[in-house]
Amino acid sequence: MTGPHTTGAPVGVMDVGGSHVTAALVDPAAPGDVIAEAGSPIDPHAPLDTLLDQLTAPARSLAATTHVRGWSVAMPGPFDAAAGRGTFAGVEKFQSLAGVDLRAALAARLAVEPRAVRFTNDAVAYGIGEWAVGAGARAGRMVCITLGTGVGSAFLDDGHEVSSGETVPEAGEVHRLTIDGRPLEDTVSTRALRGEHHRRTGGRCSVEEICMLARAGDVVSAEVVGTAMRALGAALAPWVAGFGASRLVVGGSIARSWDVIGPPLRRGLGEPAPGGAAGAGPAGDVVVVPAVLGARAPLTGAAVEWGRGHPGA
Repeated sequence: MTGPHTTGAPVGVMDVGGSHVTAALVDPAAPGDVIAEAGSPIDPHAPLDTLLDQLTAPARSLAATTHVRGWSVAMPGPFDAAAGRGTFAGVEKFQSLAGVDLRAALAARLAVEPRAVRFTNDAVAYGIGEWAVGAGARAGRMVCITLGTGVGSAFLDDGHEVSSGETVPEAGEVHRLTIDGRPLEDTVSTRALRGEHHRRTGGRCSVEEICMLARAGDVVSAEVVGTAMRALGAALAPWVAGFGASRLVVGGSIARSWDVIGPPLRRGLGEPAPGGAAGAGPAGDVVVVPAVLGARAPLTGAAVEWGRGHPGA
């Protein structure tokens, strides 16, 4: 059943993760309000037909009794949103989807025309969601970073993605940056933080546990997190400044430990980038805030993108 503010048939949105998919029904006129939601685990290594059935199962359950205008899907990369195809090069997951016309495949399983299936990069959808109804506060120029197994990013001009030009990294993707000559994700990622903490302590802690230890006064844990976040800030600084962003939003589960990661990140933003990265100078004046929507951010962003592509639909 649709809510009291629904203006017509809802749009379906999907957020495809590495091991889980979430689907929701949303009124594009109120993209921050989810009418109904369902999710299920997926096996990213499954054969094509099995994986497609898993990806669409929650969406099919939501659409079983409700007419849905179409589907807006937040997909991880490497994925060509316009073409509806991904290479998934350099990642171990979704190899059965590589080169597949995913728009046609999803449309067939969701009983809609292929033109009623749209795609957005998941990190960009996350940023648009936070821009629209979250911590982004509809800033004119905003950067959103999502921290997890990797570092996702969105450079937004009035909520629209900017992925080319001299003011953004290649393809608008900060994971392509380097810190001291090494890939950024070798310093800032779940793998990197856990690996450095293990190297220094011998422990096998999650990132959440490392942050908890740092909060409790453990010096090594605080140094591990602080060094990584300060380096991230310094690497981002010239791009945040060069882009003219007034707001930097940081998402991902680690953002829940904002009291631990926020201060060193802010310090890094006020320092020159390591290795003399291209761009403007430090970005110490930018407003830096944690994301607030959590898992709802990419769903909201996907709904916003649908509304832009189908005005009045």
